[in-house]
Amino acid sequence: MTLKWWAVVVAVVCLTSAVTANVVIVAVDGEQVPLLVNLFALTTAGTAVVLAVLAELHDRLNDRVTALTEFLVARLNEIEAHTGDRNAGFVEGYLLTHGPDAAVVPLDRRGRGAAER
Repeated sequence: MTLKWWAVVVAVVCLTSAVTANVVIVAVDGEQVPLLVNLFALTTAGTAVVLAVLAELHDRLNDRVTALTEFLVARLNEIEAHTGDRNAGFVEGYLLTHGPDAAVVPLDRRGRGAAER
């Protein structure tokens, strides 16, 4: 059972037990349940409801992020496949037009002017 459903069960049990206790005590003794007991039951049920809502929102956000990730992966694979095919011939053609041995030209040293050459 997920956190969301545990929170819903806790909230239902808490509210049911509080209402039942209030009805039974009023019917039997004619008195009221102490305020602290009612506040504890309401606080527990409210916290459980908030936790259930947050768990549901987390599940929805996780589903959206997963869907977005899958879409981006598919789109990037499509782009990579398309550009890989287009550039493959260009690179091969470029490499074939240039010889395997490229000339290496050394750079001038820094600090020396054109007059010293």
